[in-house]
Amino acid sequence: MMRAEDFESVRRDPDPIRRGQRATELLTMYQQRATELARLRKAAIEEAHRERGMSYTEIAAALGITKGRITQIRSTAPPAERAFFGVGPVSIGVPYRYQTTDRERPLIAAEDAETANQLESLLNAMSLATSRFQIEPDRSDPPAGDVVVVCGPKSAPIGADLLAADPVLAMVEDEGRWWIENRTDHSRIGSPTDDASPSSADAAYVARHVVDGRVIVHIAGIHGIGPLGATHYLTAHLAELFQQTGRQPASLVVRATYDGLTITDSELAAGPYLW
Repeated sequence: MMRAEDFESVRRDPDPIRRGQRATELLTMYQQRATELARLRKAAIEEAHRERGMSYTEIAAALGITKGRITQIRSTAPPAERAFFGVGPVSIGVPYRYQTTDRERPLIAAEDAETANQLESLLNAMSLATSRFQIEPDRSDPPAGDVVVVCGPKSAPIGADLLAADPVLAMVEDEGRWWIENRTDHSRIGSPTDDASPSSADAAYVARHVVDGRVIVHIAGIHGIGPLGATHYLTAHLAELFQQTGRQPASLVVRATYDGLTITDSELAAGPYLW
């Protein structure tokens, strides 16, 4: 719901550029909330039908709308699993690193760039507005709102801090090799790329944090291709994953095979673990 003070502050702003920028921000924010309300209404209809045994005709009468409108809502509203990423808009962040070519400059790895592109496609398909931000090597805090952070523990403090908040899974380095480790039984999952007989496969960590009412999805691969495999898995299995986790914080491990930047297959390797 738009607060009166937000509306009035835009109307009264004397600067036309700032007024236009603020109006755009508010339009995006409230359009996302309207979409979320549509999702919640659809979920409520399905819950009443499934758990209370009500017919759609009965539900329509109770809501004061026609049965035809119920059919339209069920077919057009966003899916329930949209909530895995929050309400939106969602900021997608990938790391850059300073590397020396003809001069020292920040570069984004091809794997990270493609992961951001695939995440954007996934989120847009669920009517979630997106934006991008870059994760500097010293960054420790995400931007405001719902966020997807693609960052390992070595790339920036934000990656290490989010991992530290997971009570079940961790990423540890042992004799030059990285592992995703279960904190309870100390079982480990590594990247097949690092095996004695390596194969074109990698493992990635995925977590859903809820911080002060907003969602932070964290993805970290053992190697750069891992987050792309995790995104491939989320795209194919998000509905199933959301049925298992709902809105709770959780983490899991994904294993994927690849050919260049193309993910050929992905599967759940461990979890999801609810916190």
